[in-house]
Amino acid sequence: MSDTHLPKRAKKLPEPLLDEIPRADVVVHAGDWVDTDTLDMLESRSHRLLAVYGNNDGPALRDRLPEVARAELGGLRFGVVHETGPAQGREKRCAERFPDLDVLVFGHSHIPWDTTAPTGLRLLNPGSPTDRRRQPHCTYMTAAVGDGRLSEVALHRLPPR
Repeated sequence: MSDTHLPKRAKKLPEPLLDEIPRADVVVHAGDWVDTDTLDMLESRSHRLLAVYGNNDGPALRDRLPEVARAELGGLRFGVVHETGPAQGREKRCAERFPDLDVLVFGHSHIPWDTTAPTGLRLLNPGSPTDRRRQPHCTYMTAAVGDGRLSEVALHRLPPR
């Protein structure tokens, strides 16, 4: 997930997303939390949390989270960052910035994204579960990882609030 913006854009995370958290081996958050309560909640409910701060996150969140997070998961090298710049040229720019990654999860735009750079870097943006902006739905993503493969990447649409 990314760009939760709580409690400004919503009072809490949507129930379908909250239901997924204990089932996930790893929960990823690509920044713009806005409040530390959401971070505390995800830390307490997640088996493992891989997360970064975003441009709307203040000192309390920046003290607890990195700008870029990295982890090996299921034989793949994952990275998480909030901002990747404009959509045009994103694959090339990210492949150059993160040559050591297999998968990069990012946020900021609130626009779901799933592409692969010519180098093989997979770029994923789950959108936002609380602020759809110009999108028809609020969203989040799930994926399966194992044996060095990313599979079952799914974008989940949330019901209107």
